[in-house]
Amino acid sequence: MRRLLWAGLAVVVCGGAFWAYTGFNRSTAPAAAPPPPHTATIAKGTLTATEQVDGTLGFGDPVTVNGRLPGTVTALPAEGSTIHRGEVMYRADGHPVVLFYAAAPFYRALRAGDEGEDVRAFEANLAALGYRGFTADDSYTGATADAVRDWQEALGLPETGTVELGRVVVAPDAVRVGDVKAHLGDSATGPILQWTGSTRLVTVQLDVTEQRLAAVGAEATVKLPDDSEVPGKISAIGAVATATVQNNQTKVTVDVTVTVADQGRLGTYDAAPVRVTLVSEQRKDVLTVPVNALVALAEGGYGLQIVTDGATRTVAVKTGLFASGRVEVSGPDLAAGLTVGVAG
Repeated sequence: MRRLLWAGLAVVVCGGAFWAYTGFNRSTAPAAAPPPPHTATIAKGTLTATEQVDGTLGFGDPVTVNGRLPGTVTALPAEGSTIHRGEVMYRADGHPVVLFYAAAPFYRALRAGDEGEDVRAFEANLAALGYRGFTADDSYTGATADAVRDWQEALGLPETGTVELGRVVVAPDAVRVGDVKAHLGDSATGPILQWTGSTRLVTVQLDVTEQRLAAVGAEATVKLPDDSEVPGKISAIGAVATATVQNNQTKVTVDVTVTVADQGRLGTYDAAPVRVTLVSEQRKDVLTVPVNALVALAEGGYGLQIVTDGATRTVAVKTGLFASGRVEVSGPDLAAGLTVGVAG
């Protein structure tokens, strides 16, 4: 009987010990980390950081034409009209003053025997207008004078073979007539009109402390007053800084010109305030994830939760550029296409 009692007690003790052991293990053993409820994919590509600045849409700075021929203003163009090479800009004493394309104005009358870059520019325009029989170089020859007489005849001018100073106004390209300053009957030797370029562009007065945002050839985006966006490109950066005082603070800026190839997308705006998005920094061929995929590590720095086959592991990463809600990441455990957890 004693042996049976001891044997029963041993079974009870061993059974209780076994239950206690298995129950403890069931309640305290670490469970596998569940996959995060939201995920994203590591992408590879170009990450671009941008900044917005104020700009002005218009036709650029106006240039004033001052008449140099004696006489009376007898014809003027309409404001907003466009004038191309060889076309009449205005008339003095009934005779036309025409537009040629050149980088610098003509500073003297031109006649046979003259040489120089102004001769080269004048002859290049004659050739572009279809006149022949001379060589477009820096020498004004008798053949050039013959071509000039043909040109003068076509314009209704005296056929002298000599180009008067003031008969030609120069511009880099076609022009748009802005403010017409003279009136019919005024002296032809005063201010006649102002012209601008014929295509619309955007001018940004960029603070000199932000010149890192501007580089010739860099892309830009122009946001119009109706919130539509038009792609553009930086075509020029001014070499002269201008200081202005606002609220007792001096601001130093340079002019940055943004051109828009598709003028039709500018709509009917001739002039308007706009917002311009410029690229401040760019990384090419980098791995990126949403910013909310980053997790803070206890030892410092950041990591990512990599999700593979339903299992989650955390790996440390090095961060780079932050832009547009994404962040550049790098590390030995990363590759494009991996799935990472993100905060909800």
